[in-house]
Amino acid sequence: MSWFREEKLSFVQSFCCKVLKTGDIPRHIALIMDGNRRFAAKNSMKTIEGHTMGFNKLAQTLQWCLELGITEVSVYAFSLDNFNRTKEEVEGLMQLLRDKCERLLQERDKIMENGVCVRFLGDLTRLPADVQSFLARIMLLSHSNQRAFLNIYVAYKNREEIVSASNEVLEGVRLGLIEPSDVSDHVLSKCLYSSQSPDPDMLIRTSGELRLSDFMLWQCSYSVMAFVKVLWPDFTIWNFFSAIVYYQLHCSKAKELKELSIRNQKLLADKVDLQTSSETGKDVLKCQDEREQRIRAFLKHVQDKRKKMLQNISTNE
Repeated sequence: MSWFREEKLSFVQSFCCKVLKTGDIPRHIALIMDGNRRFAAKNSMKTIEGHTMGFNKLAQTLQWCLELGITEVSVYAFSLDNFNRTKEEVEGLMQLLRDKCERLLQERDKIMENGVCVRFLGDLTRLPADVQSFLARIMLLSHSNQRAFLNIYVAYKNREEIVSASNEVLEGVRLGLIEPSDVSDHVLSKCLYSSQSPDPDMLIRTSGELRLSDFMLWQCSYSVMAFVKVLWPDFTIWNFFSAIVYYQLHCSKAKELKELSIRNQKLLADKVDLQTSSETGKDVLKCQDEREQRIRAFLKHVQDKRKKMLQNISTNE
């Protein structure tokens, strides 16, 4: 099935969509697509068929997001913990990923026409070499697109992501690219896999489970969270619209807390600049400028390294 659905909404669905758009709409949502295996068991299907139905639901949900003007979606496709499942299921998931990535490459004209930037985020080195190559080729193809963003998290756990980001920062200090005093919430955030994206405004998890399963814990600190009591393949546009209404009822407080956090980060940075100025005798504004230049150079180093890695694995077979 195509990644790009062209189903038209019914009159009632279109009307409800227009009503929702008069209120706050999240720019970026995160999805924990839980319940594929239970859906398969409930319907006497093979497990991999449940995962295939889950992909079909994702393609449909992406269309709903575009209808509402949601321009960025992050989805939890494959956790590092999923490698602990049966060999048959893991191999089936890898084959499904191959098939869907191959289809996405076949639809490259639609990717470019719709301006979609596709990112695969996680410890990609844990995946088979040919799968790594598929993912890298898609990312390199679409990296300059800016109209919409799809972040697919594979071989991922947020704790591992935070450790990886911390190692990047430690390397930056060791190489002299940044000073220990430059390290901050902002710098660490920009070393996460999700560094190119704003934090999600909203997270939706299906299946009724009330946990995050180590998905974007850092990034979702100030996200509105909606837990929906249906299995992912059973998720409907009405479940989606209900989640958006829930967001509209609660987003003001979440935005307020996030803005407070940003102000506190700015105060901490100003305090560091004042201390540096006191110790070195330099003007405070000069200290601030030097710190910002170091951080920009360091973050460029991190991004250049990641781009080179993609270019290298894109030739894997």
